[in-house]
This record gives sequence, C-alpha cells and structure tokens, in this order.
Amino acid sequence: MPAFEYTAVDPSGRERRGLIEGDTPRHVRQLLREQQLLPLEVSEVEAREARRSAARFSFRRGISATDLSLVTRQLATLSRSGLPLEEALLAVSQQTEKPRVQGIVSGVRARVIEGRSLADGLGAFPQAFPEIYRATVAAGEQSGRLDSVLERLADYTENRQVLQSRVRNALVYPVLLAVVSLLIVSLLLGYVVPEVVNVFRAGNQQLPLLTRVLIALSDGFREWWWLIFGLAGLAWYGFRRWLRNPDALRRWHRFVLGLPIVGAVVRGVNAARFARTLSILTASAVPVLEALRIAGEVVSNVPMREAVLEAAVKVREGAPIARSLGASKLYPPMLIHLIASGETSGELETMLDRAATNQEREMDGIVNTAVNILGPGMILVMGGFVLLIVLALLLPIFELNQLVR
Repeated sequence: MPAFEYTAVDPSGRERRGLIEGDTPRHVRQLLREQQLLPLEVSEVEAREARRSAARFSFRRGISATDLSLVTRQLATLSRSGLPLEEALLAVSQQTEKPRVQGIVSGVRARVIEGRSLADGLGAFPQAFPEIYRATVAAGEQSGRLDSVLERLADYTENRQVLQSRVRNALVYPVLLAVVSLLIVSLLLGYVVPEVVNVFRAGNQQLPLLTRVLIALSDGFREWWWLIFGLAGLAWYGFRRWLRNPDALRRWHRFVLGLPIVGAVVRGVNAARFARTLSILTASAVPVLEALRIAGEVVSNVPMREAVLEAAVKVREGAPIARSLGASKLYPPMLIHLIASGETSGELETMLDRAATNQEREMDGIVNTAVNILGPGMILVMGGFVLLIVLALLLPIFELNQLVR
C-alpha cells in the first residue's frame, strides 16, 4: 500500500501531522476518522515528491547528504544482520525524526511491499536518491550481494559527505573575512571619513592628493551607494544568466581550471569524486560503460565531464580506460597511472579506491595551503586599505604642524 502524509485535527482541536499507509486517499481518510481524527489534507508521498522534483524553483529538491548517509548506513546494518528488507525499511523510517525523510523511506517501503525491487522503489524518488545510488542497488540485487553493496554505498555517501564538509568548512573563514573587511571599509568611507574631513574643509587649505582622492571616494560612496550595489547585483545576475549558456559555462569552467589555487582544488575534488564513484560502481558489478556514464555525471566541471564521456566512447571501441581518459590532459597523472595499473593487474576497483584516497589527501593539502595563504593575504589587503585611509587623514595634520612651526 502506498504511504500518505496527512494533516488532521484531534477531538481537542489540536493539529496533528503524520504518515499512514492506505490504498487510496479515501481509504486513508476513513482510517483517520476511525482514529477520531478529522482529516484536513491527505497527499500521497510519491506524488508529492514528484511534483516537487518537477518544480522549476524549489529549496527542497532532495534530502541532505547527511540524511542520505545516515539512512544508507542504517539500512546496510539492518540488511547485514539478516532482517528482511521490508522490516529494515520500516525500522529506518521509524528511526528518523525528520518527517520528509520518513515519508520518502515509507514510500520506498510501500513499493517493496507491492513486490517491486528496492532499486525500483528508490527510482520513484530520483530527487532523493541519485542515479549512482539506484544503479548500485540494482546491481547488488541482481548479483545477490545487496548487503555488501549497501555497506560500500554507506561508505561512499559518508566519504562524499566528509569531502563536501571539508571544502565547505575551508571556505567559511575566507568568506567571513571578506564580508567583514567589506563592511569595515564601507563603514569608514560612509561615516568615519566624512566626519573627520569636515574639519579639513573648514581650513580652506590645499589638501594632499591622497586626501582629495579619499574625499572623492567617500562622497561618491555616500551619494551613489545604491547605484554601486545595484550595478554589482545586476552584474552578478547577468553573470549567472550568461552561465546558463552551455558554451559559456564550458569556457568559464575551463578558465577556472587554469587558475593557480582554485583550479587545483576544482580538479582534485572532481577527480576524487570520479574515482570514488567509478570504484564503487565497478565493485558492485555495474558494466564498465554504464559505470563511466554515471561517474561522469557526478563530475561538476563541464570539460572534465565531457572528457569522461569521450573516454567512454573510446572504451566502447576497445581502448583502455586510462589511455582514453588521459588523452584530455585534464585529470591528474597519478589517477591515470593508477587506473592503468589496475587495468593491467585486474585490480581496477582497488586502484580506483587508492586513487580516490590519494586525490582526497592531496586536495586536503591544497585546501589547507590555500586557507593559510588567503587568510593572511586578505588581512594584509584590508590592512592596506585602512593604512591608506589613515594616511589620507593624517597627511593634512602633518602639513598643518609644519606650517605652525
């Protein structure tokens, strides 16, 4: 029976929300009335998620990486213990405290109860379970190794969550420092400088060039601040619209790959993601061409993604993966050499896992180095701006002292 999410009112007038299984919305309303609840809204979980997935703009298209990792680990543990799949899904849905995750897992369980496979049940919620997830589960069910495949999938989701957290946490300090620096400089130009400069203007003396430039910047900022921020917002909006063009996005991503530090981080993150995805797919007995296609989809950089798709075409024609992928010169040489070694020795899964670990460690070093450079660098830039402002305010005072002497 499908799962339904309901909103109802109890005899005391209190609103209640929850999940219930039933054949149809009418059947669910009857079940609620039997529980002394007045149904206000009843919606099937699968249909609701389908509408949300089809929506062009939505803040909640899927579930978070943390929730997906936790659900996968719980399901893998229960499957490894020999619990039937239906009961394992029921336990996972009851374990979570988030209504949306509970509804999605209950929807998957409803399809399994109907006699469908777990991969088919996951396919009803593509916004929650990515294609690599569904393809891996399907391969595990076909090979009869669902429990071990779920264990690998749990490790994969946890590793991917850790990788995303590392990059996100590394960017917090530089972004926060940039915002604080911008606010401080804006405060100085908008409020502090004009109050001090009024004293110099009353003296009718020729001010130094640096002071006159600072006064012009302060006056311009106070008078045209709305235009400055408006143009900045308009430029950002135009840039985002420009990136909607596939050719423009490709050129921008190729430009990013050429940047000194950012390019290395982007290359390392995408290479690690590709290697880890391909490793778990090959270990789950997914066909090589299908594994390459799915692994290419998780690569966010367009030129690197296209390099994987071009490599898949060459592999279909009989070429090795390493030589086909290395022709683009976009992936790290260490990754290419490890893939070649895995193809030669017949241990491609092991070498891909080792390559992913190597790329993640290298990326950690690059990110840490970048943070260690960006932090002091931004402090120096901010200090330089403040120094110029202080000098512009002190130079007229020094000249006045010399005239008095």
